Amino acid sequence: MLATALNVNQPLSHKTTQAPRMSDPFAAMAGLVASEFSYHKDEEIFGEDEPAEYVYQVVSGSVRTYKLLSDGRRQIGSFHLPGDVFGLESGASHRLAAEAIVDTTVRLVKRAALEKAATTDVQVARKLWDMTAAELSHAEDHMLLLGRKNAMEKVAAFLLEMDRRLAGAGMLALPMCRRDIGDYLGLTLETISRALSQLHSGGILGFSGARQIVLRNRQHLRDMNA
Repeated sequence: MLATALNVNQPLSHKTTQAPRMSDPFAAMAGLVASEFSYHKDEEIFGEDEPAEYVYQVVSGSVRTYKLLSDGRRQIGSFHLPGDVFGLESGASHRLAAEAIVDTTVRLVKRAALEKAATTDVQVARKLWDMTAAELSHAEDHMLLLGRKNAMEKVAAFLLEMDRRLAGAGMLALPMCRRDIGDYLGLTLETISRALSQLHSGGILGFSGARQIVLRNRQHLRDMNA
């Protein structure tokens, strides 16, 4: 049973629904049975090497997927925001672990049900292909960012990514802390803080709270990231 499979993570609550018809990556999968689970801040959703039995979508909140290195360091692979799908795997187990960054609700659909639907429904197959291609594209971009860009270029790239994915009225309300950002970019907490301070001093961005950032000169960030 679904609840039994996930009880090691002790989610706040769950309910079973039909996957809704809405403008998001699961839209083509209407009719599949989905369950919603809620998790506390920093609570594990699934662990590295655990069986990949479900595909997940963020309903509210945000999720980080990461790998712990042998020396205890953490490398964050992705931040998943409302509407994002995660947990897609080519193998039988999860390559990364997933945690809620803040109190978060996710929707789960059984992987076997998706794979079965994809064999008979071209729309489902196409949607799964699109999501897989998007993950590969992000992985390639992240590999380039980690391997070839300096600290300021990395921070600029991160701010532009979050601007594209989060910005409403010109404000970035970041769910993740600076340590998360550092583990995503391969930088120390001190380097992240120094880079943000330099951008603030240069008038490129402004702060409106601990995690609220206003981008005042996006073109300058684009030039840094080019």
